[in-house]
Formats: sequence, C-alpha cells, structure tokens
Amino acid sequence: MSNLPRYRTGDDELDRQLVTLLDAAGADRDRDQLFEILTSGILLAGDEADRLDLKITNAALKEMRNAFALFAPYRDVNKVTIFGSARTRRDDPLYPQTFEVAAALAERGWMIVTGAGPGIMEAGMEGAGRDNSIGVLIRLPFETGANEFIAGDPKLIEMKYFFTRKLMLMKESAAFVSLPGGFGTLDEAFELLTLVQTGKAQPVPIVLLDTPDGTYWRGWQRFVEEEVAGNGMIAPADRSLYRITDDVDEAVAEIERFYRNFHSLRYVGDRLVLRVRSAPTDEEIAALADEFADLAVSGRIDRARPFPPEVSGADHLDLPRLALRFDRRKMGRLRQLIDRCNGLETAPPVGAKPPTVAEGDAVAQHEEAGHPEP
Repeated sequence: MSNLPRYRTGDDELDRQLVTLLDAAGADRDRDQLFEILTSGILLAGDEADRLDLKITNAALKEMRNAFALFAPYRDVNKVTIFGSARTRRDDPLYPQTFEVAAALAERGWMIVTGAGPGIMEAGMEGAGRDNSIGVLIRLPFETGANEFIAGDPKLIEMKYFFTRKLMLMKESAAFVSLPGGFGTLDEAFELLTLVQTGKAQPVPIVLLDTPDGTYWRGWQRFVEEEVAGNGMIAPADRSLYRITDDVDEAVAEIERFYRNFHSLRYVGDRLVLRVRSAPTDEEIAALADEFADLAVSGRIDRARPFPPEVSGADHLDLPRLALRFDRRKMGRLRQLIDRCNGLETAPPVGAKPPTVAEGDAVAQHEEAGHPEP
C-alpha cells in the first residue's frame, strides 16, 4: 500500500477497497485525486459528522461536479463573466451599456457568463445571445428563476450555495466586467480582486464599467484610494489590478490589450514562468529586467525554455517564455509587468485575433510535488 497518497483512511483494508472501487469504476487517470475524494467521505463517517455538515458537503460536491460537466465542452472557448445588480431595470442606462459590452465581446468570439438572473445579468445575456451565454443561477426564495434569454437552456445550472456559484463564475473565465450593483456585486468584485492580489488566481483583466454620467465606481475608487490605499492596506501598485471606465469600447479594448501578447503563467518550483505570444528582443528583456528588478528575489528576468513539468504536460510548448524567481507578493507589480509585455514593439498588432486563452481559473497553476497514483 506504499504507492497510495499520504491522505488515507487509516485502515489498510478500507484503503484497498477504495482502490478496488476505482478499478471497478474504470478510473484510469487522476486516481490520486479520486482516491482522496473517496477518503474524505469515509473519514466523515468516522468523524460522526453532524447531518447538516454532511448535507453541506454532499450538496457542494454535487454542485461542483454538475457545473464542471456543464462547462467542460466550452473549456477551450474564451469566456468573460459579467457581474452587476439584479435590480437594474430596462429603462436604466446601465441596461443598454451592459447589452452593448456583451454584444461586442460576443462578436469577438467570447462567451458571456452571468448569474442568469434579471437586471444586469439579463442584459448581458440578451446582448450576447442565447448561443453565446452560460448561466450560473442561485436559488433564492424571492427571485423567479432564470431570465428569458437563458431559461430552459442546457447551458444553465442552478446552485444552492453562493460559494460554489462564485467558484464557477470566477474559475471558468479569462476576463471580468463588473457593473454597479449591491452587496452581492461588491462581494464578487472584492473576492475577485482578492484572489488576484494574493496570487490565488491567474492575473486577468478586471473592468469596472459604469455609464458616462455614473458615479458608482468613481465613488468606490475614492474609498479605495483614501481609506484603503491611503491607510497602507494595499500597495499602490494594486490599483493596477483593475480598470475603471464608462466607455464600452475602452472596456473591450482593455480585455483585448491584456491578451495582446501575454498568454498565461504558471509556477515551476521557485520560478514564475510567463508565456507570451511573440518573443521579445534581448534589448526588450534587459529593459524589463531593469524596470521590474524588484519582482525578483534573486537573479533577473530572462528568457527561458519550457521547464520539465511543462514539457511533460505539453503545456503550450510553442510559446516564448520569460522566467524569474518571483516573491509571490507584488501582484500589482506583476500586472504592470504584463502590461509592459503587451506594449513591447515585438508584441502582436493590437486587434490581432489571439489564440484561445481558455479559462482564467480561480486557482493559479502551481507546480505540485505529486504523489504516485494508487
């Protein structure tokens, strides 16, 4: 039994039965993860967990499993999540603003993901059209269900818990647009910013969109600058993690600019690997290394070949790479580095159709130590 993961039931016979169960289920990959999922169920029984705790665990796991299955066919399609108030009426200027940004993004090949409710969510799905929409609905006692532009669609899923819903709204998208809203919208915006700021999410374009005469995000910005940044609770560079605008074209351009040259990143050991679409010159790399020397705990930013874990996973081996020993703290500065890479003379032309960026993934790619599969 030495080839099993460290996380086990503590009973050799039960562990053997779990391996037999995996064999019977035809599980031929990622068996270590499946073994540990089954182990958690067995351990809950041994813990004599409260029935409510079991119901929460059961419902959350089922919701995630169903949502993963729903999104799986669209994993290689670029997706943008739109957040905003469920109370926005059709005659509110925010409604056509949302419609227009969703329509513009859908025209450029992006699918639109929303919470599937009324208001801003409905406007986004109307703008994108049913074929380009995915809905992640929350069950609430005071809402009537999904809006007419996604109701009855196989790309709609209904969830009991906000935390599983937010996971899917954030995990599956590579860009985000947030319009004004209530506590829920602010919760989503702050959680997204927190995930990116702490490195728990891949860097992504985050657009805070209002109408030309709107004051919502400008008021929010004053609070962030005066109370949050002003009191040293975030770094000055963290304000680079988002872009506030009242212009639909600028919102779309911000998303397209972000993926002009930058493709993705991952951590391999103590190195951060940035994948870009066009190889920078030696002079450009030297300039980046000088400007962003504070990001490296040792050494400098330099070009790199794919690392062994990338090769074994066939992880975008055709893309040029930059690597550095990153301190994993200055995420605002990392975003500024990405922006600078997107502005290099060697970057692809603005407006060039990028390859699929796939999901942003709410959990950034970190190299795992790995364990033998059972």
